Amino acid sequence: MTGSITYTSGINAYRPNGSNTIVAAANGALASLAYGLAIELAPVRVNVISPGWVDTSLWDQLGMDKEAAFAELAERLPARRIGTPDDIAQAFLSVMRNGFITGTVLDVDGGHRLLT
Repeated sequence: MTGSITYTSGINAYRPNGSNTIVAAANGALASLAYGLAIELAPVRVNVISPGWVDTSLWDQLGMDKEAAFAELAERLPARRIGTPDDIAQAFLSVMRNGFITGTVLDVDGGHRLLT
């Protein structure tokens, strides 16, 4: 059997904010799970996509000033912009199509995890 399993993690794995510790722990655990399963299930490939902030309709439901928050974060990000759903879709397609990527966490966060 061959193929690919791809999990979705998130920036909280690397940048917990103190109010989402359980989510941060679960996201971090996905990396370890993928590493182990990549060995255990080989040749099935197992990877994780870890998005940063992505402009989706979810943000509209949080009662925050999305535009101001996105502008502030985009200014600090090395990529100088917030992610799009297409950015994340491209990452998933990359790891699913490339038969030599396994046991990898692909950070698709515009460099968010690098911020101090």
